[in-house]
Amino acid sequence: MELGRFYSRLLGWTFYPADNGLGGAVAPSENAGYNLGFQTEEKYVRPVWPAQAGQPQMSMHLEIEVDDLEEAVAHAVSVGATEADFQPQATVRVMLDPAGHPFCLYLDEGEASA
Repeated sequence: MELGRFYSRLLGWTFYPADNGLGGAVAPSENAGYNLGFQTEEKYVRPVWPAQAGQPQMSMHLEIEVDDLEEAVAHAVSVGATEADFQPQATVRVMLDPAGHPFCLYLDEGEASA
């Protein structure tokens, strides 16, 4: 499951594939008590960002706070993300995972102005 492996690389967490091969989860450790789960959808259609009428829309949106926006964008690109063409804010970077799901890397507003 490539999407789970992508988020494993992005977050530095471990990917735990499902026994059926159709999904899995990423977590900081086997006993963390929380994870991000992924499931394959046979009829998945890549969303359009920003949203457009009549086009597939995003079905999830992760927001990940980072300390250094440029460094975080470079890391995300190095593990398989792409930077979206449309960027609505200076302290946020909209990224697209390999399946086209938008996710944001952002600076805390208080730290961005410091």
